[in-house]
Amino acid sequence: MPAKILIVEDHTDLRQMLVHMMRTMNYEVIEAETGDKGIKKALAEAPDLIIMDLWLPGINGLEATRRLKRNPKTARIPIIAHTVDDSDYGEKALAAGMAAVLIKPSPCHLLKKSIEKFLPPTSQRETVPLQRSNNIPLRHGEVRKYA
Repeated sequence: MPAKILIVEDHTDLRQMLVHMMRTMNYEVIEAETGDKGIKKALAEAPDLIIMDLWLPGINGLEATRRLKRNPKTARIPIIAHTVDDSDYGEKALAAGMAAVLIKPSPCHLLKKSIEKFLPPTSQRETVPLQRSNNIPLRHGEVRKYA
């Protein structure tokens, strides 16, 4: 059974790119476009890992993380920050309870490595090696358009 990842990202194009990448890596994917919806989906769906943007409408990623970490049902879920801002927000993300911080756009291999750090492959889940595709990042900062 594949691990379940919740992607909380308000930019549709980036969210869809992340969904495609996660499915290519053989993960089950849940999506949310706001911090509020991310919290609700985490409580309802119990994902194995969350990838969270920091800058979200309504409740931002830092506050959403704080709320998830205070709730016993979601406190143990690793949360990876995925943000364009690498200034002091990285420290704030870790202080809020996030397990790691990745700067957008994250190369596939780095995103995969970060996820597998928190969700190591198991005998129940077959990993799929990353392959070049027209829909996923190839190098840092390089993203091809969707068909």
